[in-house]
Formats: sequence, C-alpha cells, structure tokens
Amino acid sequence: MPGTVTAGLDGSAESRAAVEWAAREAMLRGLPLRLVQVWEPLPDPLAQAPLLGAEAEQDWIERPPEESAEGLRRRHPGMEVITERRTGDPVDVLCEAAGTSELLALGSRGLGGLHGFLVGSVGLAVTGHADCPVVLVREGEQAPDEHRADPTGIPSAAIPFRPVVLGLDITAPNAALLDFAFGAAALRGAPLRVVYAWMPQPPPSNETPGYAYEAEAAPATAEALEPRNAFMLGRALEPWRDSFPDVDVAEAAVEGSAGSVLVDASRDACLVVVGRRTRKARLGAHLGHVAHAVLHHSPAPVAVVPHA
Repeated sequence: MPGTVTAGLDGSAESRAAVEWAAREAMLRGLPLRLVQVWEPLPDPLAQAPLLGAEAEQDWIERPPEESAEGLRRRHPGMEVITERRTGDPVDVLCEAAGTSELLALGSRGLGGLHGFLVGSVGLAVTGHADCPVVLVREGEQAPDEHRADPTGIPSAAIPFRPVVLGLDITAPNAALLDFAFGAAALRGAPLRVVYAWMPQPPPSNETPGYAYEAEAAPATAEALEPRNAFMLGRALEPWRDSFPDVDVAEAAVEGSAGSVLVDASRDACLVVVGRRTRKARLGAHLGHVAHAVLHHSPAPVAVVPHA
C-alpha cells in the first residue's frame, strides 16, 4: 500500500502518541494514515495456560484499531484512515509495512529525570531494519509540543513550529537524509538547523615512532578545523538550499560528541533527523552510537532515515 503514513498501534500510551503524531504527519503530507496492530501468538505452553492464553486473546479482542480510527477521523476531518490487524512477529510485520510506507511511526516510553527514554526491543529492531524512515515518538507527545510558546509561555499549535534539527556527517553527506530533513521543514514551515559535530584528533604522543621527523603530519588543531568544517558544511547544503528556497536554514559545525550535541539541540526541536546505513543482515547492530544516543535521550520525536 504505497503512499501512506503508517503507525504501529498496541494500545499503550506511547503507541497512542505515535498514532496522533502520524495523523498530523499524514495531514501535512496529504496521505492516508494506516494503523497496524500486530497479534503475536503466545508459545504453546503459555497459550494453553488456563488464564494467560485467554486473557491475552481477550485483550487483543478488546483493543480493535477501528476505535482509534474513528476518533482520528473526528479529530482530522477528511483524512483517510486504514486499519490492519495482522498476526505474526511484530518486527517482521512492521518492517513489511514499512516497505510500502513513506514513513513509520512507533512509540517510546519516558523513564523520567535524566534517564531518558526506553526504546523497546521491537522499536530498535524495526528502526534498524525498516526500508523507510522510522519516527520514534515519546509517550505524552502532543501537537502543541511541536510548536513554540505563545506570549504567555505556553506551547500552542497556533504558533510556528520549533526547528527541525538534522545531524549531518559532512564527510559523507547523504542525499536521502538531506532530502527528508529539508522536506520535513518545508512541510511545517519550520526553520532547519543542520548540525555537524566533530572532535579534534589528539596530539601525537612523544613515544610515537618518528614523531620528531613527521611534525608536518600532526593532526590539525581545533582552531584550524573549525573554519574548514564550517565551509564544508555550507558547501554540502548548497544544492538543497537551491531546491528548498523557502526553508530558513542555519548550520553549525560544533566541536563535541555528536550524540551530546544533537541531544542538546533537540531540546528546542519539533523533530530530530539522523541517518543509519542500510544493512540487509537480520542479525547484528544496525544503529550507530549517535542514533542510539539521540533515540534514548532526545525529548523531541526522532526520525531515523536509512541510506546507502
């Protein structure tokens, strides 16, 4: 079913927040919203238990996606809402749904305080394998949270959007990642903040063989790297500035850990966009340490965009 915004729905508070976010995104894009609910059968010993199997099945029956769909249609008149109830492994089903979607929204749960957010095993697996961008939405996320505060200091959907933040590696700027971030900002009429975080190389040790004879090969200092990185970042953005002339773009080449820099930038963002390299193997790590840090600590929704 190409050309849909899809959301995974399991009845939890975080999945409901993801569904609401997906509904707003579908309206922005002028696309149908697809709700996918997955029933994972219990292993035989558990399914045959007198109470556990019956309770699990009853819970499935009592949480039909049609109820959520009706509420969404009332809140978003004119939006087409499609519901699907599927049986199988949630990761497999959601990845299959992602293959025919423009993007997939899933929920994540807040841990409170400084501990960040809990991205479950299903969410991480789908984010690491899906063929389309996956957006992780925090429990309790609401439409006003995406907007700047009004004159009274309260976020309001009547006020412009907060910035979209893009984490970009200027050593390999990817077209799919840039296109998604610029497109998201254009849809919202939001400014786009592009961040490249870099760490200067440590100076060579006196014990390094040949150090006294290879001073010319010493790593560049932070003072030398800063203007070079800023220039390279600006040059990488030039084609997309031309393609999206109405997007207000601000870029920053910042010294520091990429994960920490992006988490800091996310505190005033409506959406954070990061990338991941596409890998076909089912097993193994598919998300880098930067994406992990942002997924677990950004207070804003995070879009993970797969790219070659």
